[in-house]
Amino acid sequence: MSTMKTPRRLLLGLLCAGLTVLLMSCGGGGGASSGNLGLGTGTAIGGEGPGGAGTGTGTGGDGNGSGNTASNGNTDGSGVGSGGTGVTADAAGIGAADGLGSIILNGLRYTTDTATITVEDATELQIGMSARVAGKVDPDFTRGIATQVVSAAELRGAVSRIDVGAGSFVVMGINVTIDAATVWADANGLANVADGSLIQVWGLPGAPGTLRATRVQTAPTLTAPLVTGAIQNLNTTNQTFTLGQLTVSYGGAGFSGIDASSLANGVIVRARGTAAPVGNAFTATQVQGWYAIPRNNGIALQLAGDITDFVSRGAFKVLGTPVDATNAQITGGPVGSLGNGVKVEVDGFMSGGVLVVKKLRIRHVPGTGGPASFTLIGAIGGYQSPAHFRVQGQPVDASGPGTTFENGTAANLANGQRVTVVGDRVVDGVLIAQRVTFNP
Repeated sequence: MSTMKTPRRLLLGLLCAGLTVLLMSCGGGGGASSGNLGLGTGTAIGGEGPGGAGTGTGTGGDGNGSGNTASNGNTDGSGVGSGGTGVTADAAGIGAADGLGSIILNGLRYTTDTATITVEDATELQIGMSARVAGKVDPDFTRGIATQVVSAAELRGAVSRIDVGAGSFVVMGINVTIDAATVWADANGLANVADGSLIQVWGLPGAPGTLRATRVQTAPTLTAPLVTGAIQNLNTTNQTFTLGQLTVSYGGAGFSGIDASSLANGVIVRARGTAAPVGNAFTATQVQGWYAIPRNNGIALQLAGDITDFVSRGAFKVLGTPVDATNAQITGGPVGSLGNGVKVEVDGFMSGGVLVVKKLRIRHVPGTGGPASFTLIGAIGGYQSPAHFRVQGQPVDASGPGTTFENGTAANLANGQRVTVVGDRVVDGVLIAQRVTFNP
């Protein structure tokens, strides 16, 4: 019997040792390999350096708005970590992209490593384009994680009633205003826009019939007409509504992001067509819901746009959303300058259908002006000279006498060098750099 027990003991011992090794190999590293939100590093959108966004197919409205969808997993050297960052609040941001690498919206940088990016009316997201970002942010609105980025133009049609002095013009019945933060994709400014020419505009709707331009393209590749605004004079019997000075017929239109039963006065929509308006009459082939603004309690919300319906600091609207900034931290200008037509960025949390604001930044006061700033983070590409290189696909000119350099000099500019570029204007598609910081 003893001769039978010994092999069994040996076999049991070997099995125990094997199980111990197996458990150690599975458990090694603890929780480091789990719970990671994919926040490594990533080149955001259309980078010139290593990496670059993957491409896929997107949908364009009725064939009138070309689409492109990208899912990113690249490298931008952001250094933003994953779990433990406090980036937990469900969030949505609507505004204009004021930076790339990954995407900076209304001053808040969202990493886009795992985000799905859908762009209509252009081949890629660029500075100044209106956009909606969905994802998560930290409670202080200092960093975020994007899961979805969506962008499309607001207007495309013939320009008229150009007033260079007032900084305004009309497209498709919508009165458009510009400011220091308006990006000029292929012109030096409004003085270079010809009356009657076809232009494309990205922007933020204000009062009905108005739009604050965030990016203007004077020679768009697409020609199909497009108009965006808040619905007025809805007539469900005749199946018409007005957007600014334009009467839109939607009886034969397809719908996306909204349905006909949801149309109502004050709702912001995009109307696409195939033929230019005849007089003030426009036939829509597609009606799209504009960027959806969530209303559920507790969601973190970032909005940029012109103030409307101003009653007091505690009662006004931005993009049609009721806002209470009674206890907000306000920067960029005096509190007393708040009023209708003032361009602001607001960060806060929804409560009872009202955006209760933590931070408010004044970006433009009519007749006074306001600050503008654009940021690029990434590797230099296409380098020819300090006056001609790209970061995240965006042309940059850092040759001006006022440009400052940190952690290096202009002589250190070269392909592959990682930098942060900050400028206050984009002219003829080029970001004029005020500061270039060389990153490790």
